[in-house]
Amino acid sequence: MSQMTMVGAINSALRHEMGVDERVVVLGEDVGKLGGVFRVTAGLQQQFGRERVIDTPLSETGIIGTAIGMALNGLRPVPEIQFADFIYPAVDQLINEAAKYRYRTSGEQTCPMVVRVPVGGGIRGGHYHSQSPETIFVHTAGLKVVCPSNPYDAKGLLLASIRDNDPVLFFEPKRVYRALKMDVPEEEYLVPLSSAKVVREGEHVTVVAWGAMLLEALAAAEEVRSEGVNAEVIDLRTLWPLDLDTVVESVHKTGRLVIVHEAARACGLGAEMVAQICEKAFLHLEAPPKRVTGWDTPFPYTLENEYLPLAHRIVPALLETVRF
Repeated sequence: MSQMTMVGAINSALRHEMGVDERVVVLGEDVGKLGGVFRVTAGLQQQFGRERVIDTPLSETGIIGTAIGMALNGLRPVPEIQFADFIYPAVDQLINEAAKYRYRTSGEQTCPMVVRVPVGGGIRGGHYHSQSPETIFVHTAGLKVVCPSNPYDAKGLLLASIRDNDPVLFFEPKRVYRALKMDVPEEEYLVPLSSAKVVREGEHVTVVAWGAMLLEALAAAEEVRSEGVNAEVIDLRTLWPLDLDTVVESVHKTGRLVIVHEAARACGLGAEMVAQICEKAFLHLEAPPKRVTGWDTPFPYTLENEYLPLAHRIVPALLETVRF
């Protein structure tokens, strides 16, 4: 075990997988000599060379198109998009190409690649460096979407993603990159995709979150203890395919549901989860499900803490739901 930040854990996962599988290559803007804008890939080019850690031109559609070609020809590329906000030029390649190969070839051809994407707020980057666009990719059949909340899960989920035979969007919450350290094994281990985790047991209300908002949900759950509320908190981890069974089982116990995400409210993943919970556990609900989310506005520069669904916004939602 070593104490690692999420940056260190992701670097450890890449270093390990490149060491045991020569098909794994890393590519993106400044990922090589510089080690990436957040230094997540620091040292990899020095260890594995410029043919496996490739500095690319500033062209997101070119990066992803190149990675798709690599994947179709036997490699396992891990391209990086510097910020989630910059992924939109590559949407055509991801949605109309990478996500479709298994279907257009009747399963004869897959596209094993992992697109690493720093996501969300936390650095006061405003509307060009803080977006959370996961809903676009959750909506796209053929893509898997992952978002860890801590260093341990980040390494295990990334290893599992690289070994998966389908394309994976791996969203890395910038707010957590260096916010905490925890014990992470040096050796390999896998956190299965499509498996949510109950990180706090409770009986009065179920709280579902992911990425940086998981920490805020836990803080809110701790705060409402003084009000006699014992909240159960679930870390979704893989956003799609959705592990709804874990959420349904919890709602059967608590009868109440609050979903937290920093993406905008309208048509967010929280809305889809509410719909599915109402379809599968409606008779167990004792209060209307509630969402605590970002606002339906561009991400602000000066009002970041008012935009994000931090603990001070989650606490009233928990109390209101429990007291309904």
